[in-house]
Amino acid sequence: MKGYLLDENLPRRLTFQPGLPVFHIEELGDSPTDSQVWEHAQINELAIITKDADFSGRIILHTPPPWVVHLRFGNMSRRDYHKTLARLWPKIGTLLQTHKLLNVHTHSVEGVS
Repeated sequence: MKGYLLDENLPRRLTFQPGLPVFHIEELGDSPTDSQVWEHAQINELAIITKDADFSGRIILHTPPPWVVHLRFGNMSRRDYHKTLARLWPKIGTLLQTHKLLNVHTHSVEGVS
């Protein structure tokens, strides 16, 4: 894996450094389709960070899939969002080494094989 691709429903910039480059879907142009995002992540070896369940479902149907980090927590302030991700990021980084899909909740991260 070479970096992370933040989906359109996530803040463009993070207030912490995840260790690998972070890109935002806006860099792909105006309103790219899920298929375009998927293909870009696959070709560039990026993990898609998203709140969109469509990517979690897609991982079952496509081989090889890119990595998907599915944020499964509701809306929160930008400050709390950044704090939650920063707290959970060490676990996310570790699990991405062995899992293609992660479900991230406010207090836990689970890898799906």
